[in-house]
Amino acid sequence: MASSLLPFSLPKPNLIKACSSPTTATSTISTPETLDQKFGRKGIKFSESGNVPLVELTVRNGSSLKLRIPDGLVTSYKPKVNWKDDGFEEVLYTRPASVSDSCANPKGGIGLVINDVSDPASKLSPVPTQWTVKDVDSDAIDALQVELSCTSGNLDITYVVSLYPESMATAVLVNNNGRKPVSLTSAMLSHFKFKRRGGAAIQGLKGCSYCSHPPLSSPFEILSPAEAMKTESPGWFSFNSNSEKKPGSWTVQDDPYIMLKNKMSRIYTAPPTERLKAFYDTPPSKYETIDQGCELFFRVIRIGYEDIYLSTPGSLSEKYGKEYFICTGPASMLVPVVVNPGEGWRAAQVIEHDNL
Repeated sequence: MASSLLPFSLPKPNLIKACSSPTTATSTISTPETLDQKFGRKGIKFSESGNVPLVELTVRNGSSLKLRIPDGLVTSYKPKVNWKDDGFEEVLYTRPASVSDSCANPKGGIGLVINDVSDPASKLSPVPTQWTVKDVDSDAIDALQVELSCTSGNLDITYVVSLYPESMATAVLVNNNGRKPVSLTSAMLSHFKFKRRGGAAIQGLKGCSYCSHPPLSSPFEILSPAEAMKTESPGWFSFNSNSEKKPGSWTVQDDPYIMLKNKMSRIYTAPPTERLKAFYDTPPSKYETIDQGCELFFRVIRIGYEDIYLSTPGSLSEKYGKEYFICTGPASMLVPVVVNPGEGWRAAQVIEHDNL
């Protein structure tokens, strides 16, 4: 069950043996009524928007999140951040699907990216994921979980989304049922919303190495990899601005705060050459986003991934509206994860806060 994959204590994951019990094919459950009959319970409500099944989780203190089931996109996370009756704040930046394009999906939010890079001669191959609900779990509506699953080739993939009073988590488990090792790149990318561009910052990455690098492409991306890497003019009177280095050029983060006003696309991690050594410095397991406009911060915890991705749109955000946003999250991008036959790999991201 989901609770065994992602308990609240969140132990450090490692390679695990894939379950040897036979899997049973299940039919796709698509209607909210059917989902509610099978999985609905207090705090877990299924609905539909634009013919897409959704599930909304709401814990006892009113914190909530919304999850699109087919693509596993978390479109809203609204935790309680102060003791007022209306003391809830939307954390995620999500752009709704285009009204003129019936095939378009929402952009932003929190999404999972998995790519199969086993064949170096071929182009990057996204692992197709069409999620269905496998199970749910709850603990007196103070802890709620939805477990999604899908099969892609020889890979069985489980995706668990959890909500607690002061945190939320996303976890992935990939089991390789094939006869050959599989190499994967992956990321859990979150689009955080900020009240204004000048008041956005991150702390907790001081001393970590980083380099300019594009994000993994995804259906929920707001900026494409090419757009994320495009440089912008710092403008007049922008002295001491953080000019981005060329891709492949490594730098150490010296300042305790990363100001997010200017455009960037970076990976914070140990350079691949450093990982060949017996001992090397890994990136921090957690860091914090700071929104000075709302006087709120959120802690991002990395589990099972080796990298931290961070990008900001800079002045490009103006074409999307007045609010500012960033894209960040744990990833394994520079060095693929190898999942051997009969084994599994799991990783997770936790977003928590102490704003109360």
